[in-house]
Amino acid sequence: MTDMLKDFKQSILISIWFVFLTFPLMVVRVNTMNNVVEWRWMNLIWVAIGAFVLSYAWRYMLARKHAKMKVAEEGVRQQSKVQLLLEDMSFRYKAMGVLLIIALAFPQIFDTYQTTIMISALIYVVLGLGLNIGVGLAGLLDLGYVAFFGVGAYSYALLNHHFDFGFWMTLPIGGLLGCLFGVLLGFPILRLRGDYLAIVTLGFIMIFKTVMENWSELSFGPSGIANIDRPGLFGIDMNLDASTIYIYYIMVAMVVFTILVTMRLRNSRIGRAWIALREDEIACVAMGIDMARTKLSAYALGAFWAGMVGVLFAAKTTFINPASFTFMESAIILSIVVLGGMGSILGVILGAFILILLPEYMRAFSEYRMLAFGAAMVLMMIFRPQGIISNIRQKYEYKGLKEETENG
Repeated sequence: MTDMLKDFKQSILISIWFVFLTFPLMVVRVNTMNNVVEWRWMNLIWVAIGAFVLSYAWRYMLARKHAKMKVAEEGVRQQSKVQLLLEDMSFRYKAMGVLLIIALAFPQIFDTYQTTIMISALIYVVLGLGLNIGVGLAGLLDLGYVAFFGVGAYSYALLNHHFDFGFWMTLPIGGLLGCLFGVLLGFPILRLRGDYLAIVTLGFIMIFKTVMENWSELSFGPSGIANIDRPGLFGIDMNLDASTIYIYYIMVAMVVFTILVTMRLRNSRIGRAWIALREDEIACVAMGIDMARTKLSAYALGAFWAGMVGVLFAAKTTFINPASFTFMESAIILSIVVLGGMGSILGVILGAFILILLPEYMRAFSEYRMLAFGAAMVLMMIFRPQGIISNIRQKYEYKGLKEETENG
């Protein structure tokens, strides 16, 4: 009872403080048309009530989290129903089949606008899965990942503009160029870790954006490159709706291909080396793992997917400029990986859909979207730091000795 009263008092104080902080934004509004100041006092009441409820709920969830941690420390292992389902291979394959059927039927059910939004979400799914290799599996914090995305987009735009290269010819070229730039970035920073690594990768995106803005002879500067060809299909002329559906199916195929490859990589020898590097770099090197090759492979493979999807992005928009590849885009991709669950493929997919689709469908609350985004990230870091769906490590058990003991 004492704890409840204490939480109640603290929630009231937080509510008052939050009202004070948001007063200029939520209550005061200057009407420039009539040159008057409008006072929205009802907003003040709603802010106070909302802050109190959220604060009290926050403390309640924190208390529950501490109780669960105590239970875990006592050795009681609890596993949620979701994790048990995810460990069931038959359930995984059935769920993938259902999702694939829904994805294939999507453009036939919904209009072109919804299909275009879904293409954007699928682009971020591939970007999230690519960054998940470096950040989620290998533990290499990359704040400049969108630069590889830009390399792929500009490779198609320039080759199409100057040499009339088609989409399908440039798709592998964009991936290979992204891979090459990943190696070029990764090689000089092999010995860096943590914050220093993040700062260098952040500098890479700044260099890329500055070069694209100022090297007008190559990239046409801030004006960008327009009239980029859309993907072709045996020379068939397609209108905008048909072309959008065609790009959607290409994007679905790319997502499926990315998921299959990343699943195989995660359970391979190099995937286990990435995970070992993420857990303890010193122990990883002591066990005989080549740190240079492991880091470079993580950068190269992650950049490969960004380069490929960059080509498709340029083909979808038919126009690109340096403003499309900013640090904010890198932050969103990194947020997708963190929110979904570092190392988790399904978590990254869900994170991409949440962060890309929800803002589109909540345009009525456009003034508060960034506020809601920041609040969601803070709540996730406190109550679910492992992400929406935490990575489930594959377990191997040798039952031969046990069976021999039982038979003997």
